[in-house]
Amino acid sequence: MLALPFLSGCAAIDRDANADALAKPARMTRMPMKTNPFVLTSFVRITDRTRPVTIYIEGDGLAWASRTEVSRDPTPKNAQGLALAAADPSANVVYLARPCQYSDRSANPTCGPDYWTSKRFAPEVIAAMNQAADQVAARVPGQMLNLVGYSGGGAVAVLMAARRQDVASIRTVAGNLDHAEVNRLAQVSQLTGSLNAIDVAAQVAKVPQIHYSGANDRVVPPVIAQRFTQASGSACVRAMTVPGADHESGWNERWRELLGMAPTCG
Repeated sequence: MLALPFLSGCAAIDRDANADALAKPARMTRMPMKTNPFVLTSFVRITDRTRPVTIYIEGDGLAWASRTEVSRDPTPKNAQGLALAAADPSANVVYLARPCQYSDRSANPTCGPDYWTSKRFAPEVIAAMNQAADQVAARVPGQMLNLVGYSGGGAVAVLMAARRQDVASIRTVAGNLDHAEVNRLAQVSQLTGSLNAIDVAAQVAKVPQIHYSGANDRVVPPVIAQRFTQASGSACVRAMTVPGADHESGWNERWRELLGMAPTCG
């Protein structure tokens, strides 16, 4: 199985320390969330239980050490999803790492390379992420959830929303909303055992959404968000191309501005 080209090299930095350094100024506290079958890592800031929560979902992380070598640890080097969460000034912000990221393997015996390669969007992964979202929702009874997903986390956000009734909005950043087409364009092997977000586009079509793509993104080009929007067939779903941004850069400095563009229907 070949790898997508955007994840390469082993991390020389302390990835846990990097995450803590991003979260601390935003007053986000690290918390483990037990799900079946994973223990997920989260960073949480809940300051007003009468307001909605925005849940940020991390990307695929360091899934591959090289184009052909699977990483031993999928924890992201730079945690782009966490950086976006830390920049969000909302009262209630929660970041969810993906299964096996920031992971104590003794607490996660299920973790294996399949869960950050071919099964990264497997049904049990989406179920576990939704169990974590349920735990978040229980802390703000009666409030809605806003989902934000970066890269592969965008696919997870959409797939989670398809199984929930409490999602007020979806935003994705460089979201892999059609992994079959992304892999076809990259001429790499298709994922096996994974759900595909575009297959539920019509199912979540009534949820207000904005899907941001970087104009210079060669990993998940803007055509992917455009395909997803067309598949939804809904005025609630918008694709927006951001000048100057690529897959990994150009987002942090503009995120507060982009957050000001609320997803709406019509």
